[in-house]
Amino acid sequence: MKSLQLLWRMLAEECASICCTSAVMDIKTVHDRIDHEGLSFLTITLPAFCKDLQRALDNQQVDRRLFSSFRKRGELPLFLGGFLDLVFDRTSGRLLDEPSIEAIRCIRQLTLLYSKILIPCSDTRIRKSMDGFIECEKDVRQFDKDLTTVDSDRFNSMSSLLYASVFTRVDSNIYMGEMMPQHGPGSTADGLLGNQKFTQRNWTTRLEQIFPFSDHLFPSASYHDKYDEVDILEPGAETPVKVVPVPKTQKAPRIIAIEPTAMQYAQQGILALILDSLSKDDFLDRVLGFKDQEPNQLMALDGSLNGELATLDLSDASDRVSNQLVRGMLRNHPNLLMGVDASRSRRANVPGHGVVRLSKFASMGSALCFPFEAMVFLTLVFIGIEESLNRPLAKKDILSFKDKVRIYGDDIIVPVEHVQSVVSVLEHFGARVNGSKSYWNGKFRESCGKEFYDGHDVSVVKFRREFPTQRRDATEVVSLIKFRNLLYWHGYWATVKQLDEQISRMIVHYPMVSTTSPVLGRESALGYEIQGTHSSLHSPLVRGYVVSAKPPSNRIDDVDALLKFFLKRAEHPFYDEGHLERSGRPQSFYIKLRMASPF
Repeated sequence: MKSLQLLWRMLAEECASICCTSAVMDIKTVHDRIDHEGLSFLTITLPAFCKDLQRALDNQQVDRRLFSSFRKRGELPLFLGGFLDLVFDRTSGRLLDEPSIEAIRCIRQLTLLYSKILIPCSDTRIRKSMDGFIECEKDVRQFDKDLTTVDSDRFNSMSSLLYASVFTRVDSNIYMGEMMPQHGPGSTADGLLGNQKFTQRNWTTRLEQIFPFSDHLFPSASYHDKYDEVDILEPGAETPVKVVPVPKTQKAPRIIAIEPTAMQYAQQGILALILDSLSKDDFLDRVLGFKDQEPNQLMALDGSLNGELATLDLSDASDRVSNQLVRGMLRNHPNLLMGVDASRSRRANVPGHGVVRLSKFASMGSALCFPFEAMVFLTLVFIGIEESLNRPLAKKDILSFKDKVRIYGDDIIVPVEHVQSVVSVLEHFGARVNGSKSYWNGKFRESCGKEFYDGHDVSVVKFRREFPTQRRDATEVVSLIKFRNLLYWHGYWATVKQLDEQISRMIVHYPMVSTTSPVLGRESALGYEIQGTHSSLHSPLVRGYVVSAKPPSNRIDDVDALLKFFLKRAEHPFYDEGHLERSGRPQSFYIKLRMASPF
């Protein structure tokens, strides 16, 4: 706790110097409130302060309801008052004609510093999140009941206009038996990890109808003598998804659902076909993002500068996408519909609530969750635009929005003139727009982890883990050095200097390195150190700590090893010659001192 408080103090003093103000009373306030409220002041209360700041920037006015947990003088809080006075008028609360960009950036940095620190939530908050998962499921079920025939027809018609050719290609691929399944890198509900997934012998009757196990669980039909090993599960005997909390913020965990191996296996194959088909459509490839967040970020930057684009964020986005909507999208593509439905888990094991039947399409954890939620949201966006224009959209009308609309998961960008109608349609179809993270009035915009004000990047650096107490705390050491380097490139050099003194006492070998170096060291605009030369390559070397991790031991051979070979998609050989002995995500890692490249 003291280390976290000291870091906040160092940053506050540097921010005050940057903005030519004082943070003395702010530091005292933080000290007093931590004594009274504990760590939650840093991890929950201060992030809420930032949300109020961003709402005030969007409204261009400090509302009396904002900053309610802080004492005020005039319309502004006393806390961080020296910074706020550079942004708003204290008497009226109105945004200044020329607010200080540095002050906005510094307030956000100080209030969001610990917003994503990976400290487990309390059991009470975890139980509340699980209850929220169930309530969300009830909401989706109610939405299905309230959905009218007119609503369904509008949705299905717009989705056909957008995706007919894409889905037709995928439908044909599945009909021709071209779906190539793939195992993902993560955990599974039945506990198989890494190479163990290639030994699976569970399948389901639903999968068998469209993806026969003989084509996907064995390298070829010549292994028919092993078919008796396969257990084909009826729908009632299928393994449900395992709903678990993972750290996100201290306010609430992120709730994900771990899929069974067989389902994830098929989902990955369908996903590859869908992404390949979408990439062949010039328009959809521009308005739907799945791997590159930069286009969204650049559009948010433009929106902050010219005010023409709004950024929307959705709450519980994936958990509020109804399976009925997805089925409506795929109604004219029977093979794709059957494949998606067969690979969708129908039940979930929710801690404290037992096994429940799902009305949502899928939670985070399903390989198909991300693409289908994006396609559903894009459909709803164009229905909203259609309502705003008060006329049906033709294909040429939709194509005219290629630089004005973009979806990346639940990060949505739309033209400001249509935003009210889009928000209305999204919520009518079951989504929930997060009002505290959606912007279209002022000059503040946020999308895909980047924040902008009036064309300026006001993104911040977040501290992710607690301070290490010794060098053997490898995870914390790596996180601290990464944080230090990000802080350096954001220009907080005085704080970085003090952090370097702390880090160098913990790890003696702490050289200056390039951003691409494997060595844990100090990144700098001044270049990198050279402490030696490779004996045969004659390339520069530096002495420092390098992260070392081994995948879990899980050996496979014979039929399972051959299946892994045939399922490989890339043309090049496996880069790891020991991949049949070890595979999967490392469960732990350590740092090792050695000579390595400084760049």
